Amino acid sequence: MFAKAYSLASAFTKPVIISVRFYDGTVECNGGAFVIVNEEGWIITAAHLLQPLVMSKQHQKELSAFKSQLEAVEKDSTLNARQKHKKLHQIQVNKRWITNHSFWWGNDGVHVDSFKVFPEADIAVGQLQPFDKTVVSKYPVFKDPSKGMNPGTSLCKLGYPFHKLEASFDETKNAFKLAPGVLPLPRFPIEGIYTRNIVIGKTQDGKHEIKLLETSSPGLRGQSGGPVFDTEGTVWAIQSRTGHFPLGFSPKIKRNGKELEENQFLNVGQGVHPDVIVSFLRDNGISFKLSKY
Repeated sequence: MFAKAYSLASAFTKPVIISVRFYDGTVECNGGAFVIVNEEGWIITAAHLLQPLVMSKQHQKELSAFKSQLEAVEKDSTLNARQKHKKLHQIQVNKRWITNHSFWWGNDGVHVDSFKVFPEADIAVGQLQPFDKTVVSKYPVFKDPSKGMNPGTSLCKLGYPFHKLEASFDETKNAFKLAPGVLPLPRFPIEGIYTRNIVIGKTQDGKHEIKLLETSSPGLRGQSGGPVFDTEGTVWAIQSRTGHFPLGFSPKIKRNGKELEENQFLNVGQGVHPDVIVSFLRDNGISFKLSKY
């Protein structure tokens, strides 16, 4: 059912790998997806993937303050060595301060200078630099929300889950290095049906309505920022999160000789609704294709 649409969506869906190094030297990797919107290299993705950018700016301020405190103690001539040692150990340190971060946007040497972010709706847009048009054979068509959207429509999510992401940090080059076997990232689709809309409410300024499109299958880790598309390959949403709804029954099982209750949940996908996507792209002057249905 989705074979042709999968092939089409694969042309404009790419992986993003986020590498983060912390103050204690540990390195962590996470991944997601993004959609290349047009020939100018504009992309759309889930805003929460950019959280390391936000946290890094805050952490740099905290690190600067921390280093200033250390320097002040070291330069304090009224303290002896023992007193300095005691004061230095009293200064609070956060081992999870982000010291370095990197975003790998589907190809080496590609970056995004800045983003336009709609955090309340969990979407963001940016422009790939440099952008090679030859890497995209087809660009997405976004669902026209004014043409009717029928619950029960078959939809598919695409991204890069179930793949181990690892990186190290090269001190000599001041750069991250992906582990062998990380690339290429395998795509993974998962189908479901359009169940309903979830209206969260107005933005704080009252200008926009925040709306999600729900599907009957979960969004998987690594699919955030990727497309939710129909059998024609038309993009109906950008995957944002997964909702967990208790089913109201708890079957009992035995584990290690003990009887336990297992709570049951329905996991559903929640993507940014095309009403929000279309409005956001237009507000930022980004050209895109709209479906005829």
